[in-house]
Amino acid sequence: MTSVRSGSRTWIVTVIVLLVYAVGVVLAGMPALGLAARVVALVVLAVVTVRRRSLTAWTFFAILAGAELGADAPGVAVHLHVLAEIFLRLVRVIVAPLILGTLTTGIAGHGQLKSLGRVALKTLVYFEVVTTLALLIGAVAINISRAGEGVVVPAALVAQEGPANAGAHVGFEAFLLNVFPENLVAAIGQNQILQVAVFSILFGTALALLSEEKRVPLLAVLDSITAAMFQFTKLIMYFAPIAAGAALSYTVGSMGISTLVPLAKLLVTFYGAAAALLLIVFVPVMLVMRIPLRGFVKAVGEPTAIGFATSTSETALPLAMERMEEFGVPRWIVSFVIPSGYSFNMTGSSLYLSTAAIFAAQVAGIHLTVWQQAVMLLTLMLTSKGIAGVPRATLMILMATAASFHLPSAPILMILGVDALIDMGRTALNVAGNCLAAAVVGKWEGAGNEVPVLGEMQSSIEE
Repeated sequence: MTSVRSGSRTWIVTVIVLLVYAVGVVLAGMPALGLAARVVALVVLAVVTVRRRSLTAWTFFAILAGAELGADAPGVAVHLHVLAEIFLRLVRVIVAPLILGTLTTGIAGHGQLKSLGRVALKTLVYFEVVTTLALLIGAVAINISRAGEGVVVPAALVAQEGPANAGAHVGFEAFLLNVFPENLVAAIGQNQILQVAVFSILFGTALALLSEEKRVPLLAVLDSITAAMFQFTKLIMYFAPIAAGAALSYTVGSMGISTLVPLAKLLVTFYGAAAALLLIVFVPVMLVMRIPLRGFVKAVGEPTAIGFATSTSETALPLAMERMEEFGVPRWIVSFVIPSGYSFNMTGSSLYLSTAAIFAAQVAGIHLTVWQQAVMLLTLMLTSKGIAGVPRATLMILMATAASFHLPSAPILMILGVDALIDMGRTALNVAGNCLAAAVVGKWEGAGNEVPVLGEMQSSIEE
């Protein structure tokens, strides 16, 4: 009872501190008073964070502190991005070995070979339904707000107008070919998550077909590698708050507030649509599948915060896998669903694509009928799956879509001015959506009967 009351007091103090910080932001026109309010809020929040001794709390504090540093000292903030890059490199080192170990041992070591096809089908169906709903919600939101109407494209961007088909879709055949690895070392080096997952599935299947005498020694090695990678993840995550603060500090310091004014309505529309996606899709799914809401929020809080601050889903992948396993989802399901979700279940990216594409049409003064918008959403649904893993994939998709519907590319280039702020929410939704997918598939497979009930997490999540 005492710990519950203490936790409640901590949350009350945190909310008050955030309100004080918000007042400091509102008083930005009075520099001395506004800065004093924000600094006091950050100092009190630091004290509360130290008392909680939670990595999630430290990450949240670092995000606010980084944003403040970026606003007050942009000259310093723009040089801190190297810290986020170091963190990203450390995470990329462990992603491929982690997937290889967890997925291979899950299939070959736990007798899940017969279940693999069923789980794959359920996973892909779930991915398709959720990403389609995300596209629809984004389209409805931008049609309601009409954020593109009245926005004037800067002359400099109009002058840069070129063929809109730059970065066209790579084609289904090329995508299908790219799913299968030609060289495992090259796939790991290029961080081709889907290729590593496909190799792991085939490798695990091959091991499962061997005699126990030949299978056990290699499985023991892979199991040890997997355990070491999870420990490696825990070590790296101590650096996560610093990396999160540095990344957001760089974003705020390098952008400048002037770029936000013309596109403020688009930002509000996107985050409003994101909130709608959570309430209309995520929460009902959890209720229907009887996934404990509070426990799930605790499990995904830290990886989602890291993804939000760094704007890179890869940074959250190892921790997301660890947290969902602690949440009660079997390791082999986690190691299949979450990596494949990085190619097929980008809910945040889907929400953004429909919002940005229709926004571009509104800026250009082009009226799209309901049928044209439906065809556009179908195009986005297909192309978003077809260039998974390609750098700047969303930009390529938008450019290709603009070419298909004869839209100018200048409004899309204009969106890039606030893409960093949108990308934070987009990435956070991608991370949370993939974690939810793992929990849903785990429930479908009767995880509660084989492992700890979903939501009864180990204490490491709360510590």
